[in-house]
Amino acid sequence: MRHSEFHRSHRIGWLRAAVLGANDGIVSTASLLIGVAAAGAAHQTLMITGIAGLVSGAMSMAAGEYVSVSSQSDTEAADIARETEELALHPDHELDELTGIYLSRGLTPELAHEVAKQLTQHDALAAHTRDELGIVDNMNANPTQAALASAGTFAVGAALPLLVAYLASSANSIVLIAVWSLAFLAALGGLAAKAGGANLWLGAGRVAFWGALAMAATAGVGSLFGVVAA
Repeated sequence: MRHSEFHRSHRIGWLRAAVLGANDGIVSTASLLIGVAAAGAAHQTLMITGIAGLVSGAMSMAAGEYVSVSSQSDTEAADIARETEELALHPDHELDELTGIYLSRGLTPELAHEVAKQLTQHDALAAHTRDELGIVDNMNANPTQAALASAGTFAVGAALPLLVAYLASSANSIVLIAVWSLAFLAALGGLAAKAGGANLWLGAGRVAFWGALAMAATAGVGSLFGVVAA
């Protein structure tokens, strides 16, 4: 009977970028809006600031993710190229190296050598890439995919507190932006935890905590400069 298991590790590449983008979109935009509102800015200024933060933040996230993941991919490609060369020049040494890896994982010397030999015959580069270098294809993010996921989710995340600011009156905008943004962050943390198979409440709590800290800090800065300007 065939046994099928469900694993979530294949989601790591895009999930990390998506969660980071949405979280940063909510936190940075809400904090920016609260800081500007605390300084006494007019509603129109608040909206212009928020929209500018959304656009610049989304582009920054896309560029950052693309460069970051591309750099990781370049490093991995260089390691694979070096490993390919080593396999061509020193196959016996590479076989001993692979045997040593399996020995360290608890196999007997005879079994470790046989496993290393068979895997080398099947696909030596794949065996070394996976077991020596720790590079696994389904855990890697594509640079373009990561950039689009991060930018898109940042824009969606940033739009949430911006919408609250648009609908709220100037008198209660700070409170409403903070409360709703924390609710959005908690929901995001819970969804990300669920998608990754982690504890839902822990995921929601830690995201909301850091979001509250950021908003409190920018509210303090906004109040300080608002008083100074006055």
